[in-house]
Amino acid sequence: MTGSISTIEADVRRFLESHRVGRLGTADVEGRPYVVPICYAVGQSRIYSVIDDKPKRVARSRLKRIRNILSNPHVCLTVDTYSDDWRELGFVMVHGRASIIYSGPEHQEALELLRQRYDQYRDMDIEGRPVVCIEPERIVKWGRV
Repeated sequence: MTGSISTIEADVRRFLESHRVGRLGTADVEGRPYVVPICYAVGQSRIYSVIDDKPKRVARSRLKRIRNILSNPHVCLTVDTYSDDWRELGFVMVHGRASIIYSGPEHQEALELLRQRYDQYRDMDIEGRPVVCIEPERIVKWGRV
């Protein structure tokens, strides 16, 4: 499928909202992959993650995921359920294009969604922080979704 998805399906939304962390995969211009766990919130048709105050080894602007997105916007977010009872396994994989937003109405909406979802963000100064905005182009779901 080409182009963005206008609305995230209800079963996919429920699955994403029932999980607290996902794995964001990015790649640099040479195609070298980089995967990092992220906190995220689901909007109407996009998924957001803020670059927050959790300890980082480099300045926010130098983070590998930010540099990768700026040079290669193709990303993949995977959220999964693992269980030793393999009948319970499931995942959602969101392939899309990411951008970094720093301000504006969508930035504010993203911060509000993230604050509603994570208590830690209610007391954290995340205003003006970069937000990774994922615009899904294809969503794959498998197992118990």
